Amino acid sequence: MNRPYNSPAKATGFFKNARKAGAFLLVVTLLFMVISCHKGAVTTGQTAVMRPAGDAIAQADQLFKGRADLVKIRQGVLALRQAQAEDQGNYELAWRVAKFNYYLGDHSPDAGERDKAFHDGIEAGKLAVKLQDGKPEGHFWLGANYGGSAKTSMLAGLTEFDDIKREMETVIKLDERYQDASAYMALGQLYQEAPALVGGDTQKAIQYLEKGIKLGPDNALLRAQLAAAYAEAHRNDDARKQIDALMAMKPAAGYEPEYNEAVAEVKKLQEKIK
Repeated sequence: MNRPYNSPAKATGFFKNARKAGAFLLVVTLLFMVISCHKGAVTTGQTAVMRPAGDAIAQADQLFKGRADLVKIRQGVLALRQAQAEDQGNYELAWRVAKFNYYLGDHSPDAGERDKAFHDGIEAGKLAVKLQDGKPEGHFWLGANYGGSAKTSMLAGLTEFDDIKREMETVIKLDERYQDASAYMALGQLYQEAPALVGGDTQKAIQYLEKGIKLGPDNALLRAQLAAAYAEAHRNDDARKQIDALMAMKPAAGYEPEYNEAVAEVKKLQEKIK
């Protein structure tokens, strides 16, 4: 005769199996707790040895000195991003991320990398401005990335004219000598290169650049931009004076890559205005 499922014999077997299963589950639970505690200890250890933002900033600043090699810039972006993941509210990290991305976007030969760098630079610049609206670095590098984006896209150039102008004018209000008066250079370049329909004006460009050169006479890129603006206004003698002054300059310490870029630009200009 078949016994029902809840017969004593079946029940006894069930409880025996249940005790075995319970013991097994207890062992599994204990093992899980041990593993979890071990993982927690490892995580805590990793957090304890994680470098603070200051170390990442020091590393990035050192890497930026070798910026002629874009690998250094990419490494700097990575170091700053890793630190930023743990410290989203750090202004010094935010504006440096914008700065490094601008340099990468302005020099990368890869169109996809350029677009991403300027996009990431804009986002980092916005964060920096949000964190410290009264300091020039965030505004400057945000405006620079807007400008880089405008160079790569006609549509961006049309829509970002006012954004670039606003950020650079803010820099001038906060510290007009920042980066050797580079905000004046950026505004000069903006007015020189933008279509007249949007607001481009060579005479305004020259006015901004002349103001800038008085504040930052050692800014090689600014001097090269002024020479180009003079040439566009058919003031070739004035352009030649700026070229001669630039060629006679010694590069400012730490700005050798920018000096070399400026020299390369004016050499091209020399050929056009012979």
